[in-house]
Amino acid sequence: MNTRKLLFYSLSVALGGFLFGFDTAVISGAEESIQKLWDLNDVLHGFTVAVALYGTVVGALFGGIPSDKFGRKKTLFWIGVAYFISAIGSALASDKITFMIFRFLGGLAVGASSVTAPMYISEIAPASSRGKLVAMFQLNIVIGILIAYVSNYLIQGLGEQSWRWMLGVEAFPALIFSTSVIFVSESPRWLIVKKNNIKQAESVFAGFKLNKSEIKDSISAIKNSILIEKSGKQESLLSKKFRFPLILALLFAFFNQFAGINAIIYYAPRIFKMTGLETSTAFLSTAGIGLTNMIFTIIGIFLIDRIGRKILMFIGSIGLIINLLLVARAFNTGIFNGVEIFLFLYIAFFAISQGAVIWVFISEIFPNQVRASGQSAGSFTHWILAAIIANIFPYFVNLIGVAPIFVFFAVMMFLQLLFVFKLMPETKNISLEELEKRLVK
Repeated sequence: MNTRKLLFYSLSVALGGFLFGFDTAVISGAEESIQKLWDLNDVLHGFTVAVALYGTVVGALFGGIPSDKFGRKKTLFWIGVAYFISAIGSALASDKITFMIFRFLGGLAVGASSVTAPMYISEIAPASSRGKLVAMFQLNIVIGILIAYVSNYLIQGLGEQSWRWMLGVEAFPALIFSTSVIFVSESPRWLIVKKNNIKQAESVFAGFKLNKSEIKDSISAIKNSILIEKSGKQESLLSKKFRFPLILALLFAFFNQFAGINAIIYYAPRIFKMTGLETSTAFLSTAGIGLTNMIFTIIGIFLIDRIGRKILMFIGSIGLIINLLLVARAFNTGIFNGVEIFLFLYIAFFAISQGAVIWVFISEIFPNQVRASGQSAGSFTHWILAAIIANIFPYFVNLIGVAPIFVFFAVMMFLQLLFVFKLMPETKNISLEELEKRLVK
């Protein structure tokens, strides 16, 4: 196989993850300035910060539609265009309504990319390396988060309008992403399943330097996996036979958000300030979270095809429970010695488990026929919960304090541990078509 081309395609598409991470985290440096500028109360402030997440909900819910109708490649290109317009528009916004409209557009791009990019990579990757290739999307997310934090730290001293520069710099990677997508091929599985274009799919496989026998076997496996009703119509994702993979995706996404990750990503500088750190130090500590996230995501990618998805989730769940409780105790007692370390460890355990696994796992468990709609369902669940949590976090911090919130997240991670033990299947080194046979009854 032409591993260079495979790697180039995967990296190019995974750049959508970089924009995903950057767009998600960059608001953390701007949210306090925006609150002061437009005199927002806690509820409206939370909504203004979370409006991009509401965009991701819509983007995730409907992102599978253009992916199926127009193809993965075209959808990814226009996602990059949406990121570009959102960055420029948010930076130049003169009022809160205009700002929210452009941030919502960026959210649409995030949601659609969380559906389309992992799906595309999973469809071109061989089973033996699918985990680490799809996980490059997550690696790019955390690199995007890190760069956003570092960028915010470097820009935050430019004055009252520094928040505009924080948001506007995203236009540059957005332009690079859209340009790079032009040079990738369409997904061969989409070409066969949605367009019945065997000839072009053969051409894509040939570009990966598969021999004729390998191409024939790959196409045969894909065609045999297409599930058709007796009427000749495709079955819905809500069909009984797809119930188990759908439950897996929804629960996985549910626990991902109830780990509290987006509350911490969005409000990291504010949380650090609550421990007594000065503004500049809080921003620097936030950058430390981004660096920890990146390092342990890389470790997760290294391990995901070696020890498997399930073991990583066991390790992560236990680590998350312990560190969430330690942070809760610190805020309950007011003794903040070590709280930065606990938050860094929390990020480390999240990155090596949920962070590295989620987009890989959800992209694997659905059959070819309903992969786009299944990915949308998982992403929709992920983002609707992310939006709600980010929206209400400031309100509940003022209402009940930080400690009870972190205890709640710890309880959710205990339930996740039970989910991993009882329901989650191992998917490493298994072809998508073989997984279909095992999970679809």
